[in-house]
Order: sequence, then structure tokens, then C-alpha cells
Amino acid sequence: MKKRSNVFSGFLLMFLCAGLITRAQTVNRSKFIPDSIDNYINRALTNWRIPGAAVCIVKDNRIVLMKGYGIKELGVPTKVDQNTLFMIGSNTKAFTATAMAMLQEQHKLSLDDKVTKYIPEFKLENKLSTEQATIRDLLCHRLGISTFEGDFTYWTSNLTRNEVVEKLGHVKAPYAFRTKWGYTNAAFLTAGEIIPRVSGKTWEQYIKENIFAPLGMTNSLLLSAALPKSINKASAHTLVDGRLVAIQFPQLDNLAPAASISSSAQDMSKWVFSLLDQGKVGARQILPAAAIEATRQPQNIVTSGTRPTGESYFELYGLGWFLQDYAGKRLVMHDGGVNGYVSSVTLVPSEHLGIIILTNSDQNVLYDALRWEILDAYFKRPFQNYSDKYLDNYKLRYNADLQNNQKMRDSVALNLKPALSPGDYTGKYTNELYGNLTVTKGENNDLEVRFEHHQRMYAKLQPLGGNRFFATFSDPEFGKAVFPFNVQNGKVKSLTVKVADFIERTPYEFKKQ
Repeated sequence: MKKRSNVFSGFLLMFLCAGLITRAQTVNRSKFIPDSIDNYINRALTNWRIPGAAVCIVKDNRIVLMKGYGIKELGVPTKVDQNTLFMIGSNTKAFTATAMAMLQEQHKLSLDDKVTKYIPEFKLENKLSTEQATIRDLLCHRLGISTFEGDFTYWTSNLTRNEVVEKLGHVKAPYAFRTKWGYTNAAFLTAGEIIPRVSGKTWEQYIKENIFAPLGMTNSLLLSAALPKSINKASAHTLVDGRLVAIQFPQLDNLAPAASISSSAQDMSKWVFSLLDQGKVGARQILPAAAIEATRQPQNIVTSGTRPTGESYFELYGLGWFLQDYAGKRLVMHDGGVNGYVSSVTLVPSEHLGIIILTNSDQNVLYDALRWEILDAYFKRPFQNYSDKYLDNYKLRYNADLQNNQKMRDSVALNLKPALSPGDYTGKYTNELYGNLTVTKGENNDLEVRFEHHQRMYAKLQPLGGNRFFATFSDPEFGKAVFPFNVQNGKVKSLTVKVADFIERTPYEFKKQ
């Protein structure tokens, strides 16, 4: 989520761990891909309210399916095709990790080199962690930082890449170094910033020249700023209060090595073909086989356990890839989520099977459900209709959120007065990691919050009584939440800000100046 890799991961993992053992429906598994998949996807797009998708399946060095479904933008009858660009979010990370492993093969660095060897100004909050952190640590999310922590500060902000690296040093890691896995986008940005220091080329130049161009990925874009200018692109969409709406293209180039690539089913197939053939394109060795293998070596335990079927399972993290066992096969996979898009890429090296799913709405789990449906078809497992099962659970969660927001609006409608006068809450507030925000008076007893590093965004605060306010962000991706002011002896001391979990799960305390 995002960006992010494990969007909706909680209930998806619950489904997988439960094994989804239900009565198998009468679907001929050997015929699902050629005969039934189009109907399945088109029906799912309608049910999930996804404008468009692109899907590619490669098997044994040939394309089994490569097709666009639906439309590029809500209300515009232009169809998605195999060359339509979607942002791939955290599927960018595999490109960054592969590039770092290629530089290791070129003897320009070692993945076990200290980060400070190349970025002397690099700092983590803990001095020992700063001294010990390696490139490998950056690429496998083991800095002790919790998942998405710090992302509110960086995500679609006006910070530069250098400033993001500096801000990372202010994140208060809740875990000891290398003891816990925690998904850290800024760590991948930091790894990408090593590339110019050893190659003399920016991250985007290096990826273009050493991966995109040799593989023939001529349509793909490395920077998010380039996507709005593209002719054949899918627009970004989300749900706002139950309505599907088009939103602005996210600007994430300050986190480019973690999340900024846009690509198509056609171009991504070239990437997947090469990864499944040890870096080759035909007879030519484009990517070093050793570099590909380096990214697939387990570095962290994400989770493990036993399914009700008796099967043990694991989920590990390599370098830019999740590693999982399923049906006795080893999966190399990743999800990607940024504002308006979610995607998945799955490799089954032993079966020479690759699956690419791109969607232009960030409020769906079809990208994951369809992955398992295709895998089950190839592994001759019973048909489960994952899309409908995931959708039922998603609707429960989403509707619960809608009901909670309606309760907040009902409370606002009671015109409950705040404990203090509106002017007592106004002023400048500071957080060590984020920086500054400003609270000003709005209409009636409402307040408005403006953010130093998100200058086009604001939050409207409506009183809920006492010192609590219902916050609605102007950017719907940042969500809605209750913002409490901490008041002591009649004076405001701080404000707690919480954004949507899609952005960051950790609340921020801003102290009043």
C-alpha cells in the first residue's frame, strides 16, 4: 500500500491461511484460462467497480493471455489494451533490488556494504543501527521500523529525495535493529540513491539503460511525473463515500526507487519472461542470473504457520520480492499499491509461469484474488471463486467504515461546541519527523489544518464536543479520522493527526508552538 505492498493484507492472509476449503464448483480447471477467464474478469470488474485492468499470463516461454479489460477512465469510453500504462507501485522495488544486485555483479558494490560507505550523511535514530545498516538491510525491510512508518511525511509530499533520506533518520523505530520485518519505502529510496554514487547515473537512468532498454520495455515510464503526459494511460480511481471517482495522478518521484514506475501488460511480460529464463532474452543474457538469484534469497520471516488443511506455509521476504510456498510450489511475488492503482506480479520459477495483473482503482483486491484463481487452475486445485469471497469480506469492512463516518457526521450535526474557543486551537504545531502544520479558524466552530510538506492538501476539522474534531482530508486518499487536541490546564499542548492506513498506520503528535 500502497505503495504499498500488502494492501488489505489482513483479510487476504486470513483467507489463504484458512485454505478456502469449500465445495468445489463445477469448473473444468484445464479450461479455465482459455474458456472462462474473460467472463470471470469482466464480471469481477463490474462487481468490484474497477474501470479497467490488464492481465498477462506467460507459461513455458510463451504468452498464454495478454489482454486489456474495461476502460481507462470512468465516463470515457476508451478501452484498456495491452499497451495501456498503469502505475505498478511497489512492483518497482524488484527493479531497484535487481539493479543493486547487478551492480554487485559488476563489482561496483556489495549488498553487504555499509550504507554509510556510499551515503556518509545517512542516519537512523539509533547510532549503532546507523553504523551497522547495509544495503541488504535497506532492500529487505529490517531496520526495526514498523510497516509504512514515516510514509505520511514522504507520500506525495514536496520533499526531495535527499530530504526523504534525512527524514528517515528521525523515524523512531519501535523494534530493535534486524529483529522485526517492517515495510519501509524510504529505505528503498535510500538504496536507489546509492546508484548514482557508484555508477555516475541517476536511479532512473541506470534502470532505463540496463533493464528497460535491453529488455525492450520501450513504453514504460520510470517517473510518475511523466504519466499524465502519456497518451495511452489508465487514469487513477478510488472510492469516496461509496462513489467511484477519478483522482489526480500521484506524484511519487521523491520515492521513485520504491514506487514510481508505470508499465503495461506488454512491457511487464518482457520483464517476467527474462526473470523466468535466468535473465535471458532468447540467447542473449540481459540480466545476470546471479543477480536474479540474489533477489530471491530469503532475508526475513514475514509470517508462517499451518493451514487447516495441515499444510505448513511461510511468507518470507527476499530483496524486493515476497517468497511464499503454495501447493508445494515456491512463489516469488509482490503487490503494488499507489493512489488510484493496485497490481500484482507473480512468478512460479519451477513451472515457468508468470502472472501480471494491473488495475486502475486502489479499492479492490481482484489483483490478488485473480492471482490465486490462475494459480489454482494451473495447479489443478478446486475452483474457489476467490473474487466473490474477497468481495464479501471487503464490503463488510468498507461498509463498516462508511457507517462509522456517518456516525461522526451525525455527531457533527448535533452542533456540539468544543471545550475551548476556536481561537485557542489555532496556531503552529510541530512534529520532529514531519515538520510543521498550521491550524486556522474556519466557518462557525470549524478549523482547518494546512501541512508544510503537502501544500495542496488541507484537512477540515468539525467539532465533536470536548477537544475532539472530525477531520476530512481534501485528498481522499488520506481519509477521515478523529483528531484529538491534548489540553492541559485549559491550554492546548498538542494535536494528534491520523491519516488513512493506506498511507501510514502510525499517528503523529504535533506539539503546539
